[in-house]
Amino acid sequence: MTSPATPTKGLEGIVAASTRLSDVQGDVGKLIYCGYDINELAGKVTFEEVIYLLHHGHLPNKKELHEIKERLASSRELPTGVVKIIKTLPKDTPPMNAIRTAISALGCFDPSSEDNSMDEQRNKAIRLIAQIPIVTAYFHRARQGKSLLDPDPSLGEAANFLYLIDGEKPSAEKEKTLDLCYVLHADHGMNASTFSARVTIATLSDMYSAITSAIGTLKGPLHGGANEGVIKMLQEIGSLDKVDAYVEECLEQKKKIMGIGHRVYKTLDPRAPHLKRMAQILSAKIGEPKWIQMSDRIAEIMLKQKGLHANVDFYSATVYYSLGIPIDLFTPIFAISRTAGWTAHVLEQLMDNRLIRPQSLYTGPVDLKVVPLEKR
Repeated sequence: MTSPATPTKGLEGIVAASTRLSDVQGDVGKLIYCGYDINELAGKVTFEEVIYLLHHGHLPNKKELHEIKERLASSRELPTGVVKIIKTLPKDTPPMNAIRTAISALGCFDPSSEDNSMDEQRNKAIRLIAQIPIVTAYFHRARQGKSLLDPDPSLGEAANFLYLIDGEKPSAEKEKTLDLCYVLHADHGMNASTFSARVTIATLSDMYSAITSAIGTLKGPLHGGANEGVIKMLQEIGSLDKVDAYVEECLEQKKKIMGIGHRVYKTLDPRAPHLKRMAQILSAKIGEPKWIQMSDRIAEIMLKQKGLHANVDFYSATVYYSLGIPIDLFTPIFAISRTAGWTAHVLEQLMDNRLIRPQSLYTGPVDLKVVPLEKR
């Protein structure tokens, strides 16, 4: 008689799939996209190039880059019905709820939503990458009672998003900063939201359902929502001179310090230094150096006392805040960039699909007998 399998809490250490898309080497702090170390890509390629890389397995040449930029720019327009839904949502709707709802609604207005041919799946993937920034910007403007702007086809993905939320074309520096954030967040192995997308599409559901699943998973504070928690923590602390006492109290009470530590990385998150540099530059330029100073002090204490490093959320929060982006749009920006990876994983799952159906270990009672209703 074979002994029952031992469950692994949180599926830690379980290999759920093979992938060519990205590799997270947590023991040495490396992140690889399709063979390229993230340190090789960051600052050298644009988000559009990374989209192409994840979807095709190689970096585009000039012609291929021009074509994908044109496809993305021409795919941004939202169906009128989806725009109406966005406008009718309560103004106090959490943005991730609004995005989840609107992306699901896109499937209702797409006549090819149930066309599961690989060519059409690829088309839907590009449309979703192009439309999720529009959904996010439109909800943000609608909740403020502002007019919704038409996307600018002359602008890249990062610049167009900033234009749609701010109402003015961004500076080259702002565009470059957000584009770098997009590159760093585009994919990250078998994280929770990517796993959700693959589980959903493995049932042969549709692309919209898979990305909606991923968005719902990313929303959680233990995943994408952590970056909002970081800036709220810094605001709660208030100033550099209060950092030590705050951290000490959290450690004594065993409270989590947001943005510190990572489920996979046992050393420094390779994305963090890039965002730290951007945070330092932006903080100095906007005259609010305290945010990065506080962050550095927290990171220093946590590394010294607990051996834990800052992760990507820790510095991305300061970067977004310095760009003037509202705090509750931090996680939606994560979703915008990660849609590149989610859709690539969905397509990869479909290429060699098998229903994802793990087992569970039953721990409840056995051999119970039904007591007649009148005797219970």
